[in-house]
Amino acid sequence: MRKIHAFSMGKTADGREVTGYTMYGENGMRVTISDLGGVIWSLLVPDATGRLTDVVAGYDSVADLEASSGYLGALIGRFGNRIANGQFTLDGKTYTLYQNDGNNHLHGGKVGYDSRIWDVTCEDGEEPALLLSYLSPNGEEGYPGNLTVQVTYRLRSDMALEIHYVATTDQKTVLNLTNHSYFNLAGYASGSVLDHVLQLDVSHYLETDAELIPKEIVPVKDTPFDFNSAKTLRRDFWVDDRCPALKLAGGYDHCLCFEGWERGDKQVRYRGYLEDRSSGRRMELYTNQPAVQIYSANFLEDDGNRLKGGLHKSKQSALCLETQCMPDSMNHQGFTPCTLDVGEVYDYTTVFKFVNLK
Repeated sequence: MRKIHAFSMGKTADGREVTGYTMYGENGMRVTISDLGGVIWSLLVPDATGRLTDVVAGYDSVADLEASSGYLGALIGRFGNRIANGQFTLDGKTYTLYQNDGNNHLHGGKVGYDSRIWDVTCEDGEEPALLLSYLSPNGEEGYPGNLTVQVTYRLRSDMALEIHYVATTDQKTVLNLTNHSYFNLAGYASGSVLDHVLQLDVSHYLETDAELIPKEIVPVKDTPFDFNSAKTLRRDFWVDDRCPALKLAGGYDHCLCFEGWERGDKQVRYRGYLEDRSSGRRMELYTNQPAVQIYSANFLEDDGNRLKGGLHKSKQSALCLETQCMPDSMNHQGFTPCTLDVGEVYDYTTVFKFVNLK
């Protein structure tokens, strides 16, 4: 029995054909991903009783996706997160990028990887996989180098969705790939995510300015960004004068650095979990990335474009866990490395593994 089903999702506004792929896994788990932006459209996961629920926010159609913002479920590149003033200098040369977030460059620019049609190869079997490939040409969105990218989504037999990123370049460049899925483990239509429990093995976070550009690396101890002991997102959700960093962002929208990030260890490690106790779903996080941007959907507000099933957008209705290097890292000494040179291989993996608690 085939475990991958391909189907037409229609066309983009400029006439490009979009294909969706549904992969079927253990215990009814299944995920639908498109060649447009590598978007995770749905992720159905059983709860403690075996009931399947879609745990990622998203849209019903390509037209809805194109009319909206927020990068829901998409692959992000060439550089995820923000770059101050849309500029960086590499080997003495300054590169200017598109400014699509006020003065800054965000998530790859005007037409990032989230808007590209990727080539897809299906790998059927007990652990089905989609191999998405894209050649990002020299100068695209202002970045140097012809970059060859392959992202593999694999639905593993242990109820895990694995995302493996590999890239090479013919010219020194900067690179920071991630996925921007919005998780609500009670189900994407179930309301606030603030009662979810989060535990992360983190030592530092990045303090930002009013434009959410990082300023300095700060220990998490005695701050709302300390998730070493499990707690609800609500517990320290201080969007007031008690925590100016949270107030500026309207909630969590910060880069947290995993314990030992400064060592540059490339081993995939268990880093923590997100948990909804009402459904008994836990999502464990494994990665070899040095950091994770946690984002509590502070800008996901009703703009007239509805989510799946006609659902109104609402703030804090999901949580993003975007594994990555530090934002704007090329413009700061002491931040995580983010350059890729000729002959090097960018090779990172993130795994979202689902466990039932009851």
